[in-house]
Amino acid sequence: MIRRALTNTGWLMGARGINAVLSLVYLALATRVLGLDRFGQFVIAFTFAQLIVGFASFQTWQTVIRWGQAEDDRKTATGFALALDALTITVGTIAAALLLYFAGDWLPIPRPQRLATFIFTVVSLLSIRSTPTGLLRLHDRFARAAAADATTSTVRVLGAIFIAIVTPSIQSFLIVWSLAELATAAMYWRMAARTEPIAWRRISLTRLPREQEGAWKFVIGTSLTGTLSVASRQLLVLLVGGLGGPALAGIYRVAAQLGEGLLKLAQAVLRAVYPELVRDPDQARAIVSRITGIAIITGIIVVVLALLAAEWVIIAIAGTAFLAAYWPMVLLSAAAALELAGASLEALLVARGRAITNFLLRGIPTAIGLASLPWMVERMGVIGAAVIVLATSCVSVAGFVLMTRERGVGEKPPGAA
Repeated sequence: MIRRALTNTGWLMGARGINAVLSLVYLALATRVLGLDRFGQFVIAFTFAQLIVGFASFQTWQTVIRWGQAEDDRKTATGFALALDALTITVGTIAAALLLYFAGDWLPIPRPQRLATFIFTVVSLLSIRSTPTGLLRLHDRFARAAAADATTSTVRVLGAIFIAIVTPSIQSFLIVWSLAELATAAMYWRMAARTEPIAWRRISLTRLPREQEGAWKFVIGTSLTGTLSVASRQLLVLLVGGLGGPALAGIYRVAAQLGEGLLKLAQAVLRAVYPELVRDPDQARAIVSRITGIAIITGIIVVVLALLAAEWVIIAIAGTAFLAAYWPMVLLSAAAALELAGASLEALLVARGRAITNFLLRGIPTAIGLASLPWMVERMGVIGAAVIVLATSCVSVAGFVLMTRERGVGEKPPGAA
């Protein structure tokens, strides 16, 4: 089990590594072609779409894995997940339309750009791929998921090169990013269908909750945590843009893109380890201990490298106009290192039915951090936003450590698959 968990983690980390390298290419093109202010405006539009997706979506991949171990149960779990995805698309589209139409100047998206932002948001919602991701992970097809993941960065790089030569504009980048989302979603669904027929006829919001006690509690808990993980960081970018303008948002985005690489690895660890913790509770603590040790060493190395090379990396990728991203990048690297160390502990909590506890450990420090953002940005600029992220990660990961030491956390919960 430990070997399989490490192998799956390796596939996901490999995919993240490829995407990280490719992301440097399209980040360099976007920052240099658009410049500081226009890049900031593009970042705000992109962030708005990701924020809507983050708030509206459910972590359906966890539902598929938790209740999809048996074939017939898997069809029911998949149908429930698909119904939740449809709900996400509907609610997200309505919310985006209302916000973009009725929001005043407090929303840092110029009115001429709001239609393009809405279209990109709808595309992002239609491109949700959590359910096929769950099917691939359930069958240990992590190599296929890695290939599908690489589609996003590949399309973005090719599109950014074309844009840089032909039509460098914010709208052009939004079109390319839309195509990348659609292509990746199509690849995920194709890979999932090759692995197992999709249970389209089992779509239902009520069937699984009738058959599995605590289904809604689990879905709400994991979804709230997922919302925090994605939406809180996107909301941070949007608020930085609203408080300090597009240029500040662009600087923060560069820092986050370069500094939060380990955060993506942390998400990869959680997604790779979670299926093994559900399948074999007896080996849960051994798996978590092994991967946490590796994560701590990796995190320390990357933070040291960030301190030594961050300035050179920023100049090489984005140019001297973005040098203000140095200390935010270092702080975000440290926060990501903490998240990487705590990822397997978080997965252990969720696998043992403690999704609500996990949400509270994320939600309370995040709410305090966001509430203090205006004060921190006013006094420290972009560095203040990065400090909030680091402090939030410190508190959450400390909570994971304390909660997973509780007696009974490593045991299989009643009624679990």
